Amino acid sequence: MVTLRQLRYLAALARHCHFGRAAEACAITQPALSMQIRELEQFLGVTLVERRPGEVLLTELGREISRRAEDVLASARDLVDFARHRASPLTGRLTLGIIPSLAPYLLPRILPALQSKFPELQLELRETQTRLLVEEIKGGALDAAMLALPLGEPDIDTLELFNDLFLLAVPASDPRSCERRVAAQDIDQSRLILLEDGHCLRDQALAFCATIPRGPTPGATGMTFGASSLATVMQMVAGGYGVTLIPQIAADVEARDSRVKFLRLEEPQPGRSIGLAFRRTSPRKADFEALGDVVKDCVATNGS
Repeated sequence: MVTLRQLRYLAALARHCHFGRAAEACAITQPALSMQIRELEQFLGVTLVERRPGEVLLTELGREISRRAEDVLASARDLVDFARHRASPLTGRLTLGIIPSLAPYLLPRILPALQSKFPELQLELRETQTRLLVEEIKGGALDAAMLALPLGEPDIDTLELFNDLFLLAVPASDPRSCERRVAAQDIDQSRLILLEDGHCLRDQALAFCATIPRGPTPGATGMTFGASSLATVMQMVAGGYGVTLIPQIAADVEARDSRVKFLRLEEPQPGRSIGLAFRRTSPRKADFEALGDVVKDCVATNGS
């Protein structure tokens, strides 16, 4: 009989393409994982894996069975969640993902409230880019994630949490007054510093630049610098190397640096919609609604 353990090992092998790394991820020895994969192949009567020196490749059939294994594993986790979390919301283990441009600014607001209101919640956090968060939600590694909407994923449901307007961050020496709103066409795109590829905030900034009727080519920048965190981008702005679009939720933290200031943009102000994403089949929607309520309350209290 095929076991969930065997499916979990196959899914890990598909992700890591290496017996040693897959075994480490599953907290077992490499020979034990290899033996379980061979037993799975024997039971199914097919070859799932091409074994090569130093690497592993799944066969075409192996890739399809691995994809189906991820679905089975996610359903099994949903079954456990359904049994464990019927009594009261936000108890036990919850794995929550969050995008890097949100984590350092939102988590300090919501974590104390969650600990106070739901003391039996065992929260595990994962900070990474949207693409990986979506994959891990679908595969069952994450219960939910806070990220920018929309996603356009048919297997994922979302709850809208709040709107996060963009501000223009400039060096404090910029002659423009903070009281005056900036027209989009007045942004010098050649000095616009963005996060590196893969960050949704970069894509949102480029999408806004594409709506500006004149100026340099959208996305073209005089900077050869690429950052993986918004905090690093802000240090570049503070040093006078350029300007950037920053979410409103980050302004309270980044404004502590007297070398920068923030300018509001003219209407319609650009921004992003922040939401909570989770598997459509998850039985923990009451948990996600309770979590969403905490986030909304904390953001409203802090004025973002």
